[in-house]
Amino acid sequence: MQEITFLHQNASKWKRFETLMADQQADPDTLVELFIELTDDLSYARTFYPDSKTTQYLNGLTMHVHQKIYKNKKEEKSRIVTYWKEELPGLFYMYRNPLLYAAIIFVVSVSIGALSAANDVGFVRLILGDGYVNMTLENINRGDPLAVYKTMSQGSMFFMITLNNIKVSFYAFTAGLIFSFGTGLVLLYNGIMLGAFHYMFFEEGLLGQSIRTIWIHGALEISAIVIAGGAGLVIGNSFLFPGTYTRLESFQRGARDGMKIVIGLIPIFIVAGILESFVTRYTAMPLWLSLLIITGSFTFIFWYVGLYPRHLVKQEASYDE
Repeated sequence: MQEITFLHQNASKWKRFETLMADQQADPDTLVELFIELTDDLSYARTFYPDSKTTQYLNGLTMHVHQKIYKNKKEEKSRIVTYWKEELPGLFYMYRNPLLYAAIIFVVSVSIGALSAANDVGFVRLILGDGYVNMTLENINRGDPLAVYKTMSQGSMFFMITLNNIKVSFYAFTAGLIFSFGTGLVLLYNGIMLGAFHYMFFEEGLLGQSIRTIWIHGALEISAIVIAGGAGLVIGNSFLFPGTYTRLESFQRGARDGMKIVIGLIPIFIVAGILESFVTRYTAMPLWLSLLIITGSFTFIFWYVGLYPRHLVKQEASYDE
């Protein structure tokens, strides 16, 4: 069967699904019956149109229906456990493309920052400010390049940094209201700052030391900011590209899902704040220890945001079949 024929035969049924999904009083038994049909359609699409937009659409719709059906089951664990174990990873998988776009924007921005600093001697000061650059150069001359992490009490530093990072993540998310463009600007600005920062240390012959120190907390902190940017693209794209939903329905869905993603980042920012306030200041720690922390942090992000959600989807698909 050609894909266009498959679409024509089932479009009305899928539209009914979307209508029921928007109805808070929808009959669970009706949803279950239609869910069985939907999983059959998804299995067929995966077989004959594995890389098509139809398959991607059915996969996302199936996950939403599954969450709606099972979220109030009596035998289910507490809402908090379900959120961290299933719902949030499910959102990561569903919106993997916006998350990927956010990561690409950020990486490109870091490259722009580094290249600009390499070709313009005043660029680093323009981006980071004279005060910060002068302070850093003074610390380098005193033999402690990253002494900035030792200037404040650990407790005060933790609260200040954690709250600031959470604030930045909400900026990245809410900026998506400007048709995703605002989120792109937030990612661009933060990426350029990071690129300029590392190039400043590169010029001083201290790139390696800056990387193994900054990324002790930065692995989690920067990753979470990028993910928040992905949530901003979710809300912006939901309005720009409503698909088969009305623009209002699509926007409400994108805003709700994006907010869930951002809220899910709060524990990551807390851990990053602990590392920055209590661990990063020990700049003389053994190289193996700093690399262990950095590698462990990136491994967790890659697993929880990438591998684990994919595993859940495959597990769900095999269960439905």
